[in-house]
Amino acid sequence: MTTAVFENEVVTAAKVRYLTLPGLAGEFALITIDNGHDHTKPSTFGPGGIASLDAALDEIAAHSPAPVAIGVTGKPFIFAVGADLSGVPSVPDAAAAREIAETGHRVFRRLKDADVPTFAFVNGVALGGGLELALHCQYRTISGGAMVAFPEVFLGLVPGWGGTQLLPNLIGIDAAVTVIVENALSQNKMLPAPKAAKLGIADAVLEPADFLERSLEWAVGVLGGDVPVTRPEVDRSAWDEAIARATAIVAARTRNASPGAVRAVELLHLARNGVEAEAFTTGTAAEDDALADLLMSDELRASLYSFDLVNKRAKRPAGAPDRSLARPVTKVGVVGAGLMASQLAMLIVRQLEVPLVLTDIDQARVDKGVAYVHGELDKLAGRGRLTQDKLNRLKGLVTGSLTKDAFADADLVIEAVFEEMSVKQQVFAEVEAVVSPECVLATNTSALSITEMASKLEHPERVVGLHFFNPVAVLPLLEVVRAEQTDDAALATAFAVGKALKKSCVLVADAPAFVVNRLLTRFLGEVTASVEQGTPVAVADRALDPLGLPMSPFDLLTLVGPPVALHVAERMHEAFPDRFAVGEGLRKMVELGKSSVYSEPGVIDPELEGIDAGDSPLTEDEVRSRAVNALAEEIRLMLDEGVVQAVQDIDLCMLLGAGWPFWLGGISAYLDRSGVSEKITGERFLPPGVASLPA
Repeated sequence: MTTAVFENEVVTAAKVRYLTLPGLAGEFALITIDNGHDHTKPSTFGPGGIASLDAALDEIAAHSPAPVAIGVTGKPFIFAVGADLSGVPSVPDAAAAREIAETGHRVFRRLKDADVPTFAFVNGVALGGGLELALHCQYRTISGGAMVAFPEVFLGLVPGWGGTQLLPNLIGIDAAVTVIVENALSQNKMLPAPKAAKLGIADAVLEPADFLERSLEWAVGVLGGDVPVTRPEVDRSAWDEAIARATAIVAARTRNASPGAVRAVELLHLARNGVEAEAFTTGTAAEDDALADLLMSDELRASLYSFDLVNKRAKRPAGAPDRSLARPVTKVGVVGAGLMASQLAMLIVRQLEVPLVLTDIDQARVDKGVAYVHGELDKLAGRGRLTQDKLNRLKGLVTGSLTKDAFADADLVIEAVFEEMSVKQQVFAEVEAVVSPECVLATNTSALSITEMASKLEHPERVVGLHFFNPVAVLPLLEVVRAEQTDDAALATAFAVGKALKKSCVLVADAPAFVVNRLLTRFLGEVTASVEQGTPVAVADRALDPLGLPMSPFDLLTLVGPPVALHVAERMHEAFPDRFAVGEGLRKMVELGKSSVYSEPGVIDPELEGIDAGDSPLTEDEVRSRAVNALAEEIRLMLDEGVVQAVQDIDLCMLLGAGWPFWLGGISAYLDRSGVSEKITGERFLPPGVASLPA
């Protein structure tokens, strides 16, 4: 039994019952894992929880008469969500980390190697170590409402209690690469029960209402030979190709900068030897080595810091007004029917389920916007996400109009028109003339002053910024921008709407380009400036690879779009001419209508040849140094200006709005860890020991 102890661990207890089941000759030992809290505090495994499971298995082994089978299930709605990572900061050294890994392996393996058949009844969410516990059992049922995933690589770890060895030898290496690597690096994508069963993770999907009863009946059928369980043979000839795919995914999405992702691929490669006794021992020993290293890494501390931001701070936005001040929103207007406006309309009608009106300058545009929303709803229905009744109801909520009179009874109107101040001021003036005094007016501007936008209105206090990120349905961040005269009621309504839209909201002051666009423009500007100095495009584009960002600088430029990037750069140059330049190369791209510097991967567009014709080229290290130094300077200035409540909000914005890796810790943690913060600003952004190992 492990001697490691996590301070303040909420111990998940393993409770044993012995059941006499119809048709079964002998008792069935059922272990329920339960931390004593409801589903809002899922069961996890710290040292105390592992010890409790070990003790439960000891009790079963000593029970007389011996049970004929063992089953494991969880508390209502939750199977288990893995290791208790809250205790990681208290792990003193690599030896203690290894002990935790080895103990988990030893206890879970008792189910794999048991003398009697073992069953996992996955009644709810099963993540990480919870899923590994289920995989150690010989048979598995899953509730139709359950979700499963291995989030470890997303956090800079590896599945460390047998997952990298068991899963590929159950469902095949290619599918295991998808679950362990690809899904984790796709914003921690989870598998619903039917898909998990189709892959072979579970043997049967059963209805949630009477899941445990049906699972026990199913187990009796398996034990009696009445329910066959067949699994396809694992194709070991597919290993090399799948590992090559995993390697490519890790290189593309982390630039090989995430030690957890790289180690996960190595462990999956090792799983080729199977899970028989000696091979499994070798594989789990390699997992022990990986966990001993990774649990004591700065990257994991940064991941835990990120996790805390996303799961705690984002749920209680700093500086937000009291929720009781929010006004009800029973109808929404959207000004504009272009792509961004149509995406916003789709999100709003899908989540708020209230009447929504799109307006634009001609009928063709209006019809196109309404058709887009209807088409996206049809796609959801085609994937089984909407019933026919709900599809019809949601479609009926979306209408179009050529006049803003249709907004007369709206509670919220959001504009998403051309990024020109005079145009937006005119739109708001027209809207204010027809809506009630209580109607909140919102803008999705990416860089313009909201205070100036509202300055000519009779009620500027009703105007607020709702800055969404593209693609609207995917990126979870919503920058809620308070202009100089925005009142608490409008702001509270904005936060309430953001929460209803399932976005993570961050309060931002009305400063140029807010948070994400300001930082991305500054760092991208340093990279493009180096190109105009003479640095080859390929060198500049590779320069930030050691940070492991989700895309290279020029891939980011393609995603944002050169016209948008140029617009924001021009606004930032107007505000801060000494720090933000407008590159001639970017102007040239926009003039030529180019969406990328590349005509094909790795090949500069011939019409853009010469954009790196300067005579002072930089090395990759020099480009990276300039970029991160600029970020540190800009963050300090933003904090001094009061753009956000604290540096944690900047990190949250970069994690959720720019997709920066969890194991990087946003941006401030990286700048602290690399010494850039102190070099450029004279101090760290975060206290010592936060998002990094104690000094």
